[in-house]
Amino acid sequence: SFEYSDISRARVVRDNWVTQDNKAFGFFDASKFAMIKRQGDSAVKRWVDRQLKNASVTVILVGQHTCNCPWVNYVIERSMKIGNGFLGIDISKIKDSHGNTSNRCACIPRGYPFYLWNKEDGDCNIGAWIEDAVKEPE
Repeated sequence: SFEYSDISRARVVRDNWVTQDNKAFGFFDASKFAMIKRQGDSAVKRWVDRQLKNASVTVILVGQHTCNCPWVNYVIERSMKIGNGFLGIDISKIKDSHGNTSNRCACIPRGYPFYLWNKEDGDCNIGAWIEDAVKEPE
């Protein structure tokens, strides 16, 4: 889950995952979300709930405005309630489509792993981070 203003940064993470011979499972095109969002809050909640039902791990891509996104907060709340593995990744230092970086907010709940994409070699380590998140939080 991520806040829409970070779409270009989220694509970096998605494209990295896909190029490692993984399917794009769990990553959704922004236009699909926009279509669902036009159907109203209840439709978005149902859609999120369906996506989480088949997931074992929830990854929150944290950028500058993530904390203010009600849908990211809903994903966090629901993921914790159903017991998904959970982790956060700081994507704020990935350059956007204009070559800019940003600051990040702090929205990942305490007690769960949090990684820095650039400083901790996210392109090499994301698979291990996700596998580790399947384990119970400390």
